[in-house]
Amino acid sequence: MMRWILPFILAATATTAAHASEDIADKYPASLLYDKPYEVIPGVFSAIGATAPPTYENAGHNNNLSFIVTGDGVVVMNGGASYGLAKALHDEIKAVTDQEVKLVFNENGQGHAVLGNNYWTEQGVPIVAHVDAAQVVAENGSAILADMKRYNKDRAEWTEVQGPTETFEEEYIVEMGDLRIEARYLGPAHSPGDIVLWLPEQSLVISGDMAFHERLLPIFADTYTADWLETWDAEFEPLGATYVIPGHGHPTNMDQVRRYTKDYLVYLRGKIGDLLEEGGGLAEAYYVDQSPYANLDTFEELATKNAGRVFEQMEFE
Repeated sequence: MMRWILPFILAATATTAAHASEDIADKYPASLLYDKPYEVIPGVFSAIGATAPPTYENAGHNNNLSFIVTGDGVVVMNGGASYGLAKALHDEIKAVTDQEVKLVFNENGQGHAVLGNNYWTEQGVPIVAHVDAAQVVAENGSAILADMKRYNKDRAEWTEVQGPTETFEEEYIVEMGDLRIEARYLGPAHSPGDIVLWLPEQSLVISGDMAFHERLLPIFADTYTADWLETWDAEFEPLGATYVIPGHGHPTNMDQVRRYTKDYLVYLRGKIGDLLEEGGGLAEAYYVDQSPYANLDTFEELATKNAGRVFEQMEFE
């Protein structure tokens, strides 16, 4: 098993952003996918998205689209950012196996997780998500689709809002072929309804946006960092995963996603906490030192926003 993932783990431990620069052009011009899926460990594949904001050039493929070949069907993590992107992923699955896609999970209710859902439902494939993610799609689906159409233009063709066809609250267990796949809601994290797929026998977790790597994580208005840290310590870390396919960035290990997710949240909250103790305000919060993470992609787009949102949260904790 190690011979599949070891080169990627070694590459992913580099401290520079050389493996995930926003300046790198589309890696798979023959497809809407930003990059071709590769086999992380036997039977588990991932198409690694651009570690940059969604653009026309990357067709919105700026998250990881993964699939698991079980021996009796294929399980997919993420519907994709559009109908066309979902179809492009399906084309790659067909090139790998003649097993049918039997289930698609949405890691949360964000556009790049759900906007390809209507392609999959056209194929007769059930879509599973957490109840909170389903609510996000129900309430904001039209706005999410409109945002995608603005950057994706003609590449948004045929995309319609389609929520999950099944939901769960705590866990959804799949016994398929040779594999046990546990979809788990671990608790509040990056966005409402974040789930992970845990393969206990393989010690591999497809973490969704619970964990980030190679790019700076975004903190949204509904991202409560104290809760995220609590979920990390109480539920995610105890998985003890050997292999982690994060929501963004190349597959790696727990040490690396801890470094760029938990440690970043702790660091930023520490800086904002110091500022609050000194009587500083929101204007100063935008300029707290985040230089230890300046090597990460999307740093320029997100660092000041993250600081402001953490200040607004901690001001009332």
